[in-house]
Amino acid sequence: MSVTTPREPKSAPTGAALAQCCGRYADEKLASEITILDLRGLSHLCDYFVLCSGNSLPHLKAIRDDVIAKLSEEHSVRPNHRDGDVESQWLVLDFIDVVLHIFQKDTRAHYALEDLWADAPRLDWQTGEVLTVEATEDAPEEPAPTAEH
Repeated sequence: MSVTTPREPKSAPTGAALAQCCGRYADEKLASEITILDLRGLSHLCDYFVLCSGNSLPHLKAIRDDVIAKLSEEHSVRPNHRDGDVESQWLVLDFIDVVLHIFQKDTRAHYALEDLWADAPRLDWQTGEVLTVEATEDAPEEPAPTAEH
């Protein structure tokens, strides 16, 4: 008779690790433009936003469903709240410290969350490293101060 010992359950990822999992699972479903915004110190809503885009309404649903299934199966993590329907072209999964936004490309451009949170550091969804944001050449320069007498 063989005796099996129960396996130690994997610890549930949190914070940046959970954001990276969301990014990885979205990538496995061919989501594009995956971005992690580090909102720590900038927002009381959550610590990280993960944003990604899909190509069609069924693609949005497939990304959402796959992220939920893989986080549940591999890490026993379920979203605290789900919002949006496929027709809205914006689906949201709330994991408390991480909020995943799945957009149709035009809807993502319209709401421009990256612009609203422009001061948030970006993390590489594969490595978790902070990405440097280089100033664009089109950015307006600060006007030189003028001396008034």
